[in-house]
Amino acid sequence: MEKRASANKAAKKAAPVRKTAAVKKATVAPRKAAAPVKKASATKTVATKAPGHESRTALVRRARRINRELAEVFPYAHPELDFENPFQLIVATVLSAQTTDLRVNQTTPALFAKYPTPEDLAAANPEEVEEILRPTGFFRAKTKSVIGLSKALVDNFGGEVPGRLEDLVTLPGVGRKTAFVVLGNAFGRPGITADTHFMRLVRRWQWTAETEPEKIEAAVSALFPKSDWTDLSHHVIWHGRRICHARKPACGACPIAPLCPAYGEGETDPEKAKKLLKYEKGGFPGQRLNPPQAYLDAGGKAAPPLGAGE
Repeated sequence: MEKRASANKAAKKAAPVRKTAAVKKATVAPRKAAAPVKKASATKTVATKAPGHESRTALVRRARRINRELAEVFPYAHPELDFENPFQLIVATVLSAQTTDLRVNQTTPALFAKYPTPEDLAAANPEEVEEILRPTGFFRAKTKSVIGLSKALVDNFGGEVPGRLEDLVTLPGVGRKTAFVVLGNAFGRPGITADTHFMRLVRRWQWTAETEPEKIEAAVSALFPKSDWTDLSHHVIWHGRRICHARKPACGACPIAPLCPAYGEGETDPEKAKKLLKYEKGGFPGQRLNPPQAYLDAGGKAAPPLGAGE
Protein backbone atom coordinates (compact mmCIF):
# COMPACT_ATOMS: atom_id res chain seq x y z
CA MET A 1 0.00 0.00 0.00
CA GLU A 2 2.79 2.37 0.94
CA LYS A 3 4.46 1.65 -2.40
CA ARG A 4 1.22 2.48 -4.30
CA ALA A 5 0.74 5.73 -2.35
CA SER A 6 4.26 6.84 -3.07
CA ALA A 7 3.77 5.98 -6.76
CA ASN A 8 0.59 8.10 -6.91
CA LYS A 9 2.43 11.04 -5.31
CA ALA A 10 5.19 10.71 -7.88
CA ALA A 11 2.62 10.70 -10.71
CA LYS A 12 0.98 13.86 -9.39
CA LYS A 13 4.37 15.61 -9.19
CA ALA A 14 5.20 14.52 -12.75
CA ALA A 15 1.99 15.99 -14.24
CA PRO A 16 2.98 19.66 -13.83
CA VAL A 17 6.30 18.92 -15.48
CA ARG A 18 4.49 17.76 -18.63
CA LYS A 19 2.34 20.95 -18.61
CA THR A 20 5.44 23.06 -18.22
CA ALA A 21 7.00 21.32 -21.22
CA ALA A 22 3.88 22.14 -23.22
CA VAL A 23 4.20 25.81 -22.24
CA LYS A 24 7.83 25.84 -23.32
CA LYS A 25 6.81 24.57 -26.73
CA ALA A 26 4.24 27.35 -26.97
CA THR A 27 6.90 29.99 -26.27
CA VAL A 28 8.91 28.77 -29.25
CA ALA A 29 6.06 29.36 -31.69
CA PRO A 30 6.34 33.19 -31.89
CA ARG A 31 9.96 32.87 -32.99
CA LYS A 32 8.87 30.84 -36.00
CA ALA A 33 6.19 33.42 -36.81
CA ALA A 34 8.75 36.26 -36.67
CA ALA A 35 11.16 34.60 -39.08
CA PRO A 36 9.32 35.60 -42.29
CA VAL A 37 9.27 39.26 -41.15
CA LYS A 38 13.05 39.33 -40.83
CA LYS A 39 13.40 37.72 -44.23
CA ALA A 40 11.01 40.23 -45.82
CA SER A 41 12.90 43.23 -44.42
CA ALA A 42 16.17 41.85 -45.72
CA THR A 43 14.79 41.80 -49.26
CA LYS A 44 14.16 45.55 -49.29
CA THR A 45 17.17 46.83 -51.21
CA VAL A 46 16.71 50.45 -50.14
CA ALA A 47 16.53 49.54 -46.46
CA THR A 48 19.78 47.61 -46.57
CA LYS A 49 21.53 50.67 -48.00
CA ALA A 50 20.17 53.08 -45.38
CA PRO A 51 21.77 53.78 -41.99
CA GLY A 52 21.16 51.07 -39.42
CA HIS A 53 19.14 49.04 -41.92
CA GLU A 54 16.55 51.82 -41.94
CA SER A 55 13.11 50.72 -43.10
CA ARG A 56 11.68 52.04 -46.33
CA THR A 57 9.08 54.06 -44.42
CA ALA A 58 11.74 55.58 -42.14
CA LEU A 59 13.90 56.45 -45.14
CA VAL A 60 11.03 58.24 -46.87
CA ARG A 61 10.20 60.18 -43.71
CA ARG A 62 13.82 61.20 -43.12
CA ALA A 63 14.33 62.23 -46.75
CA ARG A 64 11.19 64.34 -46.79
CA ARG A 65 12.06 65.96 -43.49
CA ILE A 66 15.48 66.91 -44.84
CA ASN A 67 13.79 68.53 -47.83
CA ARG A 68 11.42 70.46 -45.55
CA GLU A 69 14.31 71.66 -43.40
CA LEU A 70 16.28 72.78 -46.47
CA ALA A 71 13.21 74.58 -47.81
CA GLU A 72 13.25 76.70 -44.66
CA VAL A 73 16.98 77.39 -44.99
CA PHE A 74 16.80 78.17 -48.73
CA PRO A 75 13.27 79.51 -49.37
CA TYR A 76 14.70 81.57 -52.22
CA ALA A 77 16.46 78.64 -53.97
CA HIS A 78 16.36 79.01 -57.75
CA PRO A 79 18.35 77.96 -60.84
CA GLU A 80 21.69 79.73 -60.61
CA LEU A 81 21.95 80.42 -64.32
CA ASP A 82 20.77 83.77 -65.66
CA PHE A 83 18.12 83.35 -68.38
CA GLU A 84 15.10 85.14 -69.80
CA ASN A 85 13.60 82.39 -71.95
CA PRO A 86 13.91 78.63 -72.61
CA PHE A 87 16.50 79.16 -75.37
CA GLN A 88 18.82 81.10 -73.09
CA LEU A 89 18.40 78.50 -70.34
CA ILE A 90 19.20 75.49 -72.52
CA VAL A 91 22.28 77.19 -73.98
CA ALA A 92 23.49 78.32 -70.55
CA THR A 93 22.99 74.82 -69.11
CA VAL A 94 25.02 73.25 -71.91
CA LEU A 95 27.78 75.80 -71.30
CA SER A 96 27.82 75.07 -67.56
CA ALA A 97 29.54 71.71 -68.06
CA GLN A 98 33.02 71.65 -66.48
CA THR A 99 32.77 75.22 -65.20
CA THR A 100 30.84 77.31 -62.66
CA ASP A 101 27.44 78.88 -63.17
CA LEU A 102 29.09 82.18 -62.29
CA ARG A 103 31.48 81.94 -65.24
CA VAL A 104 28.60 81.06 -67.55
CA ASN A 105 26.54 83.99 -66.29
CA GLN A 106 29.47 86.32 -66.89
CA THR A 107 29.86 85.01 -70.44
CA THR A 108 26.31 84.66 -71.79
CA PRO A 109 25.39 88.39 -71.84
CA ALA A 110 27.78 88.96 -74.74
CA LEU A 111 26.66 85.75 -76.45
CA PHE A 112 22.93 86.53 -76.30
CA ALA A 113 23.46 90.18 -77.21
CA LYS A 114 25.03 89.07 -80.48
CA TYR A 115 22.92 85.93 -81.06
CA PRO A 116 19.53 86.42 -79.36
CA THR A 117 17.65 83.65 -81.20
CA PRO A 118 18.27 80.06 -82.33
CA GLU A 119 18.27 81.32 -85.93
CA ASP A 120 21.05 83.81 -85.12
CA LEU A 121 23.24 81.29 -83.33
CA ALA A 122 22.64 78.60 -85.95
CA ALA A 123 24.07 80.91 -88.61
CA ALA A 124 26.97 82.17 -86.46
CA ASN A 125 30.62 82.04 -87.40
CA PRO A 126 32.10 79.32 -85.13
CA GLU A 127 35.34 81.24 -84.60
CA GLU A 128 33.47 84.28 -83.30
CA VAL A 129 31.41 82.13 -80.94
CA GLU A 130 34.55 80.37 -79.72
CA GLU A 131 36.09 83.69 -78.79
CA ILE A 132 33.06 84.63 -76.71
CA LEU A 133 32.91 81.24 -74.99
CA ARG A 134 36.62 80.96 -74.31
CA PRO A 135 36.28 81.88 -70.58
CA THR A 136 34.00 78.88 -69.96
CA GLY A 137 36.66 76.31 -70.95
CA PHE A 138 36.31 73.57 -73.57
CA PHE A 139 35.07 76.40 -75.76
CA ARG A 140 35.49 74.59 -79.09
CA ALA A 141 33.34 71.64 -78.06
CA LYS A 142 30.80 73.96 -76.45
CA THR A 143 30.66 76.12 -79.58
CA LYS A 144 29.93 73.03 -81.65
CA SER A 145 27.17 72.00 -79.22
CA VAL A 146 25.35 75.34 -78.97
CA ILE A 147 25.49 75.96 -82.72
CA GLY A 148 24.40 72.37 -83.36
CA LEU A 149 21.47 72.52 -80.94
CA SER A 150 20.43 75.88 -82.44
CA LYS A 151 20.38 74.35 -85.92
CA ALA A 152 18.37 71.41 -84.61
CA LEU A 153 15.86 73.78 -83.00
CA VAL A 154 15.46 75.64 -86.30
CA ASP A 155 15.29 72.53 -88.48
CA ASN A 156 13.20 70.26 -86.25
CA PHE A 157 11.21 72.44 -83.88
CA GLY A 158 10.49 75.68 -85.71
CA GLY A 159 13.07 77.61 -83.72
CA GLU A 160 11.35 76.82 -80.42
CA VAL A 161 12.71 74.83 -77.47
CA PRO A 162 10.49 71.74 -77.12
CA GLY A 163 8.81 71.01 -73.82
CA ARG A 164 9.16 67.22 -73.90
CA LEU A 165 12.01 65.13 -72.52
CA GLU A 166 12.14 62.82 -75.52
CA ASP A 167 12.58 65.83 -77.85
CA LEU A 168 15.08 67.70 -75.72
CA VAL A 169 17.53 64.79 -75.48
CA THR A 170 17.77 64.66 -79.29
CA LEU A 171 19.50 68.05 -79.30
CA PRO A 172 23.33 68.14 -79.49
CA GLY A 173 24.92 68.46 -76.04
CA VAL A 174 21.62 67.90 -74.22
CA GLY A 175 21.29 64.94 -71.84
CA ARG A 176 18.70 64.10 -69.21
CA LYS A 177 20.20 66.45 -66.62
CA THR A 178 20.06 69.45 -68.96
CA ALA A 179 16.61 68.44 -70.16
CA PHE A 180 15.21 68.34 -66.62
CA VAL A 181 16.73 71.73 -65.82
CA VAL A 182 14.88 73.18 -68.81
CA LEU A 183 11.63 71.32 -68.16
CA GLY A 184 11.52 72.23 -64.49
CA ASN A 185 12.58 75.86 -64.72
CA ALA A 186 11.37 77.01 -68.14
CA PHE A 187 8.21 74.92 -68.49
CA GLY A 188 7.23 74.15 -64.89
CA ARG A 189 7.33 70.40 -65.49
CA PRO A 190 8.80 68.51 -62.48
CA GLY A 191 12.10 66.71 -62.81
CA ILE A 192 15.14 65.61 -60.80
CA THR A 193 18.37 67.40 -61.73
CA ALA A 194 21.03 64.82 -60.91
CA ASP A 195 24.13 66.99 -61.14
CA THR A 196 27.38 66.32 -59.26
CA HIS A 197 26.22 68.12 -56.09
CA PHE A 198 22.88 66.31 -56.06
CA MET A 199 24.39 62.87 -56.58
CA ARG A 200 27.08 63.47 -53.96
CA LEU A 201 24.65 64.58 -51.26
CA VAL A 202 21.94 61.95 -51.72
CA ARG A 203 24.62 59.29 -51.43
CA ARG A 204 26.12 61.01 -48.38
CA TRP A 205 22.67 61.05 -46.80
CA GLN A 206 22.23 57.39 -47.77
CA TRP A 207 19.05 57.97 -49.72
CA THR A 208 20.55 55.58 -52.27
CA ALA A 209 23.76 53.66 -52.93
CA GLU A 210 23.44 53.91 -56.71
CA THR A 211 26.24 55.57 -58.66
CA GLU A 212 24.77 56.07 -62.15
CA PRO A 213 22.82 59.33 -62.71
CA GLU A 214 19.68 57.68 -64.11
CA LYS A 215 19.54 55.13 -61.29
CA ILE A 216 20.07 57.87 -58.68
CA GLU A 217 17.34 59.90 -60.34
CA ALA A 218 14.94 56.93 -60.22
CA ALA A 219 15.77 56.04 -56.61
CA VAL A 220 15.34 59.56 -55.26
CA SER A 221 12.25 60.39 -57.29
CA ALA A 222 10.55 57.38 -55.71
CA LEU A 223 10.97 58.96 -52.25
CA PHE A 224 9.05 62.15 -53.09
CA PRO A 225 5.82 63.20 -54.78
CA LYS A 226 6.40 64.38 -58.34
CA SER A 227 5.39 67.93 -57.46
CA ASP A 228 8.45 68.22 -55.17
CA TRP A 229 11.10 67.15 -57.68
CA THR A 230 12.18 70.52 -59.10
CA ASP A 231 12.33 72.36 -55.76
CA LEU A 232 13.99 69.35 -54.15
CA SER A 233 16.75 69.56 -56.76
CA HIS A 234 17.30 73.25 -55.96
CA HIS A 235 17.38 72.63 -52.21
CA VAL A 236 19.92 69.81 -52.44
CA ILE A 237 22.16 71.58 -54.95
CA TRP A 238 22.13 74.82 -52.95
CA HIS A 239 23.00 72.96 -49.76
CA GLY A 240 25.87 71.20 -51.54
CA ARG A 241 27.30 74.44 -52.86
CA ARG A 242 26.99 76.43 -49.65
CA ILE A 243 27.34 74.09 -46.69
CA CYS A 244 27.82 70.39 -47.49
CA HIS A 245 30.97 70.69 -49.59
CA ALA A 246 32.69 67.73 -51.21
CA ARG A 247 36.05 67.95 -49.47
CA LYS A 248 35.25 69.66 -46.18
CA PRO A 249 31.57 69.82 -45.22
CA ALA A 250 30.64 72.50 -42.69
CA CYS A 251 29.01 69.98 -40.35
CA GLY A 252 29.09 72.36 -37.37
CA ALA A 253 26.96 74.89 -39.28
CA CYS A 254 24.63 72.37 -40.92
CA PRO A 255 20.89 72.77 -40.23
CA ILE A 256 20.18 69.10 -40.91
CA ALA A 257 23.05 67.62 -38.87
CA PRO A 258 20.71 65.53 -36.64
CA LEU A 259 19.30 63.84 -39.76
CA CYS A 260 22.62 63.20 -41.48
CA PRO A 261 24.32 59.78 -41.19
CA ALA A 262 27.57 61.37 -42.40
CA TYR A 263 27.78 64.00 -39.67
CA GLY A 264 31.39 64.37 -38.55
CA GLU A 265 33.00 63.89 -41.96
CA GLY A 266 33.65 67.63 -41.98
CA GLU A 267 34.38 70.41 -39.50
CA THR A 268 32.12 70.06 -36.44
CA ASP A 269 33.29 73.11 -34.49
CA PRO A 270 30.56 75.74 -35.07
CA GLU A 271 32.90 78.70 -35.33
CA LYS A 272 35.31 76.97 -37.68
CA ALA A 273 32.42 75.59 -39.72
CA LYS A 274 30.98 79.09 -40.25
CA LYS A 275 34.18 80.08 -42.00
CA LEU A 276 33.57 77.37 -44.60
CA LEU A 277 30.17 78.70 -45.69
CA LYS A 278 29.91 80.04 -49.24
CA TYR A 279 27.86 82.57 -51.18
CA GLU A 280 25.14 84.32 -49.19
CA LYS A 281 25.64 82.00 -46.20
CA GLY A 282 29.20 83.26 -45.94
CA GLY A 283 28.30 86.85 -46.82
CA PHE A 284 29.67 86.63 -50.37
CA PRO A 285 28.10 87.29 -53.79
CA GLY A 286 26.09 84.53 -55.43
CA GLN A 287 26.49 83.18 -58.96
CA ARG A 288 23.84 85.18 -60.81
CA LEU A 289 24.36 88.68 -62.15
CA ASN A 290 20.57 89.11 -62.14
CA PRO A 291 19.21 87.02 -59.24
CA PRO A 292 15.51 86.97 -58.24
CA GLN A 293 14.36 89.69 -55.85
CA ALA A 294 13.63 87.09 -53.15
CA TYR A 295 17.32 86.21 -53.10
CA LEU A 296 18.33 89.84 -52.70
CA ASP A 297 15.71 90.34 -49.99
CA ALA A 298 17.23 87.40 -48.08
CA GLY A 299 20.63 89.08 -48.01
CA GLY A 300 22.09 87.60 -51.18
CA LYS A 301 24.34 89.68 -53.39
CA ALA A 302 24.48 89.77 -57.18
CA ALA A 303 27.65 88.43 -58.80
CA PRO A 304 29.96 90.88 -60.57
CA PRO A 305 30.19 90.99 -64.41
CA LEU A 306 33.09 89.42 -66.26
CA GLY A 307 36.38 91.15 -65.47
CA ALA A 308 35.11 93.08 -62.44
CA GLY A 309 37.34 92.70 -59.42
CA GLU A 310 39.69 90.26 -61.18
